[in-house]
Amino acid sequence: MSLFGAIEISASGLTAQRLRTDLIANNIANINTTRTGELTAAGNSIPYSRQVATFVPRSPETPFASVLGGTIGSRNLGNGVQVARIDRDVQEPFRLEYNPSSPDAAKVAEPGLPVGYVRQPNVNIVTEMVDMISASRAYEANVTALNVSKQMATRALEIGKG
Repeated sequence: MSLFGAIEISASGLTAQRLRTDLIANNIANINTTRTGELTAAGNSIPYSRQVATFVPRSPETPFASVLGGTIGSRNLGNGVQVARIDRDVQEPFRLEYNPSSPDAAKVAEPGLPVGYVRQPNVNIVTEMVDMISASRAYEANVTALNVSKQMATRALEIGKG
């Protein structure tokens, strides 16, 4: 791995964690958004769904990296990460709140949604804050790795001066 390869890996991690932080901020900002413009088949409003990013390793850009990765049992060796997709969190159900006077209250009963109830977003502030701390720590780790790579480059140049 070259010196610039280490910097590129750290940069990809920084970019990925920044996107993750942006998604978390978006989730927190929409914690009370009950209307997204989408409707169910029965005509009831669909609230905001929590968004999460899925990261995957970047594929090797050189044949050597492919061969080396295959030899040691890893297909993707030292190329950083990239965002594969941004998904809606379908694992966590929407919260229900009884508020028949709301314009977003169910007018027609559906499975799991009685008339008069409003679907609330599946965003949990505690989960978002834990994810935010995790993303912040990962970002800090990538900054540290980037700084170490820069220090190594500086020291190598000093050695070269003689």
